[in-house]
Amino acid sequence: QVQLVESGGGLVQAGGSLRLSCAASGRTFGNYGMGWFRQTPGKEREFVAAISWIGGSTDYADSVKGRFTISRDNAKNTVYLQMNSLKAEDTAVYYCAAALYSSIRTRSAGPDYWGQGTQVTVSS
Repeated sequence: QVQLVESGGGLVQAGGSLRLSCAASGRTFGNYGMGWFRQTPGKEREFVAAISWIGGSTDYADSVKGRFTISRDNAKNTVYLQMNSLKAEDTAVYYCAAALYSSIRTRSAGPDYWGQGTQVTVSS
């Protein structure tokens, strides 16, 4: 089974930046769609950003477009989320996700794999 491990979360002041990392291990087959969701207690889990493992095409939620940048390092099996101009409403647990041969955003069954999450807290 593929395992995803997030890191880089923490406490940051509003307007600051954080970079999240997600390292994938285990068996992989061809192309993956990878990216990030986030969830605040009492709220629905929401899509944040996605990237194609082979082509590198990206997709962002409107709420983070222009502030967050997703990237990947295929050699390291790692995807990153650079978060700039952070706002209090960005506070959430951020989950890395992966979907085999599809987008984590559009796959009807949802992602195949999930990380355990990393807490991001933005103070206002």
